[in-house]
Amino acid sequence: MQNPRVATVSQLADFDEIIDVRSPAEYAEDHIPGAISAPVLDNEQRAEVGTLYVQDSPFVAKKRGAALIARNIADHLENIFKDKPKQWKPLVYCWRGGQRSGAMAHILAQVGWSTSRLEGGYKNYRRQVLADLDTLPEPLQFRVVCGPTGSGKSRFLHALQEQGEQVLDLEALAQHRGSLLGNLPDEPQPAQKMFESRIWDVLRRCDSNRPVFVEAESKKIGVLSTPEVLLTKMRASDCLLIEAPVHARVQLLMEDYAHFLSDPALLVQRLTPLMPLHGRQVLDHWQQLAEQGNWEELVEKLLVQHYDPAYLRSTGHNFVHLENARILKLDSLDEEALRAAVALAV
Repeated sequence: MQNPRVATVSQLADFDEIIDVRSPAEYAEDHIPGAISAPVLDNEQRAEVGTLYVQDSPFVAKKRGAALIARNIADHLENIFKDKPKQWKPLVYCWRGGQRSGAMAHILAQVGWSTSRLEGGYKNYRRQVLADLDTLPEPLQFRVVCGPTGSGKSRFLHALQEQGEQVLDLEALAQHRGSLLGNLPDEPQPAQKMFESRIWDVLRRCDSNRPVFVEAESKKIGVLSTPEVLLTKMRASDCLLIEAPVHARVQLLMEDYAHFLSDPALLVQRLTPLMPLHGRQVLDHWQQLAEQGNWEELVEKLLVQHYDPAYLRSTGHNFVHLENARILKLDSLDEEALRAAVALAV
């Protein structure tokens, strides 16, 4: 038998598995990327123990908590951990490295697994993430991928990634396409803390001797905010500019936003906030095109009348090296064209 060890955030890669023993609600808000959820108290049990602590006494709360924790750990041993080999090396953490992770780590260590507990728990991890987000961007060589809406920037990033290039795909991490219509169907955005954890996890793995490709983004991606130091570094970085004909962009957008084609009312609802910019007459015309199913005409009008002017104003103002950008002029936005663009970009 052995006692659990103590590990730091810098040692995360040393373990076979990272186990988050906090409640499901805490895990959902944010967790160490790659960690699995094995709560020693579920949401209701945690609330119950907290209430006993305040309304009765710490002793009664701890006694009840210990009983619940023991049962839950037993359940995890018989299910989640039942097939783990003797050589398995887990890291356990809770909110601040206290009783919840201590209980789980103690049992796992007594079984015979080489178990460690994260020093300071999630609280210390979160502090490290915030500190690192202020320093990690600075030494990196960002290449900012610019281009109007529908020019295939996200697909271009995917093509770069497939070729082994370093990519920070903020829209994928934020689960949002970064525009008024950017909400993904059936995919709610993560919490701000989780978004920051995902960014941190990518940045900490980047090689500062190689470029990191990232799409030109505004401060807000849906309801989430891009970390300030990262955004400042991006805006001062070299740019690539994708140019593609309008018809190719229209086709791409109809593919990427196909969920609106089956729900014109939803599209019209999402466009309503643009009325102060374009007026009732323009909005009514867009609505008419949607209701008639004239999708190609509608998408082209949205590009020409709204998205292209807005993108030029925003990107030209925020990304100081855009005027000197390397231009990738594409006749098509299919996979073959994007792969060819990758060769030009690197």
